Amino acid sequence: MDALTLLHERSSMGKLTEPAPSADQLSAIYQAALRAPDHKELRPWRFIEFVGEGRERLGELFAEAEFQEDPSASDDTLNSARKKPLRAPMIIAVIAKVTPDIPGVPKMEQVISAGCAAHGILLAAHAQGLGAMWRSGKYAFDPVVRKGLSLDENDEVVAFIYLGSLAGRHKPLPQHNVEDFVERWD
Repeated sequence: MDALTLLHERSSMGKLTEPAPSADQLSAIYQAALRAPDHKELRPWRFIEFVGEGRERLGELFAEAEFQEDPSASDDTLNSARKKPLRAPMIIAVIAKVTPDIPGVPKMEQVISAGCAAHGILLAAHAQGLGAMWRSGKYAFDPVVRKGLSLDENDEVVAFIYLGSLAGRHKPLPQHNVEDFVERWD
């Protein structure tokens, strides 16, 4: 796939099914992620793969987060939380492994670098004909989930990227007017 076509046509795919990416596809996905901008070569990324029962364990973390937030949460609410990770055959959590107090490399820059790694995952998935969806939401910030993922105090969940084979059709992509977003200083 031509690089500009990839950049112009990548879109989020919410409907995903088996199979999950193959080992070769995952290798290409991670190689793309590891090309993210990385000031001072800190490599501020960590990736956690969830497949099979791992997705169910993640769902239990989500349900526990719901319960801790509201001990009277209904069974429907808890079951809904449990099912969220089952919407794709694989999830990759992208974690910003932040090293505090690095001169010239603030926390924000390290988190953005991890965000670029997540974007690399999305692009590499699309280039290989896979579907991907970047999700975050409240679970990315929840203390129960953070503890369950063994995050350090300065770490941040940047994304839960859902990956799989396409189960739906691509929605039409909106065309944006570049002039609406660009300010020029001549």
